[in-house]
Amino acid sequence: MPHSVDFKKIAIVLCEPQIPENIGGTARAMANMGLERLIVVKPKSLAQEKIYPMATAGARHLIDSMEVVDDLKTALKEFNWVVGTTARLGSHRKAMTVENMAAKLISMTGENRVALVFGREDRGLSTEDVRLCHQLVNIRTAGFSSLNLAQAVLLVCYELFKAGSDKPRESTPKLANKFDLEAMYDQLSELLVRIDFINPENPDHWMDNIRRFFTRHPLTARDVKIVRGICRQVDWYTERRFKKMEAKKKD
Repeated sequence: MPHSVDFKKIAIVLCEPQIPENIGGTARAMANMGLERLIVVKPKSLAQEKIYPMATAGARHLIDSMEVVDDLKTALKEFNWVVGTTARLGSHRKAMTVENMAAKLISMTGENRVALVFGREDRGLSTEDVRLCHQLVNIRTAGFSSLNLAQAVLLVCYELFKAGSDKPRESTPKLANKFDLEAMYDQLSELLVRIDFINPENPDHWMDNIRRFFTRHPLTARDVKIVRGICRQVDWYTERRFKKMEAKKKD
């Protein structure tokens, strides 16, 4: 059914920010556009004398309530859809425009929690970080693609604000959260290595294709349970076959 945007279900996640002023600038940008939840992953510094002046009085409450966690995987575990920002593009880094991404996310906020992840100032999101994202977004520029972190947050939040000001949109069904998805991927990887479907020398590389496949068909919590149930059944069957073969050898 159509629903209005719920900005409380959208979080901004800063992955290992190095400059505390950028945390303050991010909070200010969020306050400008109506976003309320800020998560900071393993910051280099939380010097309040540098953060608060950039946040200004209007965004001080976001700094006071921000969540600080040790790793990105933990930060994202409750979210149903995760978008990573990237300046680098390529065959494995295909990204949506900010405008298209904003329209898509607004339709998700009725039933899902959404996270927007911004990488380190000097090198952005790593390959491991990108694996935790359902999709990527790229802010188009005239050529020089390196944006200040707080500026990038402001641009993305502005597009979300604009999209949220439009007429109510059809709601996306509730999807599985990242905690359950990552558990499924771990189980799949272990099983596919065991049956020689993927290369055990570099399973993460081969699993990237599987991640992209499931991202094209977003999974609900029930879907994840079905996939994990299939994995358990295949695992049980192969283990039984192995034991029978071993028993025949002894005979």
